[in-house]
Amino acid sequence: MCGCQNPTSPTTSAGNATDTAAIIKDGVVKTILERRSIRKYTNQPIENEKLAQIIECGLYAPNGMGRQSWEVRIVDNPELLAQIDAAYSKFLGKENPNPPKKAAYGAPVLIFIGYDTTYDLSQVDCGLLGGNMMIAAQSMGIGSCCLGGICRFFNAPEGCELLSKLDFPPTHKLLYAIAFGYPDESPKAKPRMMEKVKYIE
Repeated sequence: MCGCQNPTSPTTSAGNATDTAAIIKDGVVKTILERRSIRKYTNQPIENEKLAQIIECGLYAPNGMGRQSWEVRIVDNPELLAQIDAAYSKFLGKENPNPPKKAAYGAPVLIFIGYDTTYDLSQVDCGLLGGNMMIAAQSMGIGSCCLGGICRFFNAPEGCELLSKLDFPPTHKLLYAIAFGYPDESPKAKPRMMEKVKYIE
């Protein structure tokens, strides 16, 4: 856990060091540090009550002026997920001779997040929304992975038919998606670049 401490941060007293150790053991902090991007899932479906809790945690994310400027669409219908897989694989096959067969690594739930094009900070709101969802999912033993490539497809002419199924209002555009499901792998964390963090005096 020592990697979470900035070596250039101000010196703390022994008492504060003890407080810091207690914080690191906190369940929320532990959950954040243990979350990984999962690209392999089991066939176990996500329970309805857990999925509802994940969505609720997302909706409680901070957002500019309380506008809640996001639009959220949940896809857990196996037939629709299969349509997305087939169409996305065909789309990538134009340039890739071995395109992936699963658009969301076989996750049983795909959540699409759209941002309000009339509000310049809506994308920030949407990022916070997704972050809350992924941390909530991790706390329940459910894995997640942010997806950008699939949204390039949805926003391309080839994906317009599937995009229309998401029923976003004219003011909103698809920003990204998140795959959710029970993980079938345990990837290690990639090193974090602490040198990108600086204290300004």
